[in-house]
Amino acid sequence: MEKFKTLTSLAAPLDRTNVDTDQIIPKQFLKRIERTGYGEFLFFDWRQTSDGNPVVDFVLNDPRFKSAQILIAGKNFGCGSSREHAAWALSDYGFRVVIAPTFADIFFSNAGKNGIVLVRLSEEQVEELLKNAETIPGYQLTVSLEEQTVSDNRGSKASFEIDPFRKFCLLEGLDDIGLTLRHAAALDAYETQHDSAGWLKAK
Repeated sequence: MEKFKTLTSLAAPLDRTNVDTDQIIPKQFLKRIERTGYGEFLFFDWRQTSDGNPVVDFVLNDPRFKSAQILIAGKNFGCGSSREHAAWALSDYGFRVVIAPTFADIFFSNAGKNGIVLVRLSEEQVEELLKNAETIPGYQLTVSLEEQTVSDNRGSKASFEIDPFRKFCLLEGLDDIGLTLRHAAALDAYETQHDSAGWLKAK
């Protein structure tokens, strides 16, 4: 998992509430066993019409936001099923940060484990960021995980809260496997001792 400290990027506005995980990554794309390759299917049903043509006014089809790594959305983002594929799709597409007033609990956990920083701001603050991203060409935000702040170059700055353990994991780039491997020496020693004890008992 890639470390996250500070990111400055274009911000893409997704002015919708209750964005559920089936909208983030529809169920027909859950057959893959890898964590990669989901980005092209992110918000699939919103990005194209039923006959396969791109929806011109959808944010991910707008060339202004093509390189955005920050997504701004409405409240209750990531609700619905617990599929971790939603976090995989956002990450694979290139999003490192999602800003919203609230997130679904399971999605919040899944996103953090996949290197995505979820920033909770007030509805008023999010509405301002959405408006700026929609109306100001090339609008960028800087997200500092170390300082726990979101700022722009127009004087706007907001602070956010994050669980200290999740912050540590994101700063160090540690997913569940990475956390376990930090104790590799102790685990190896235990296994060696356990195997030796089993061999002696067998004798």
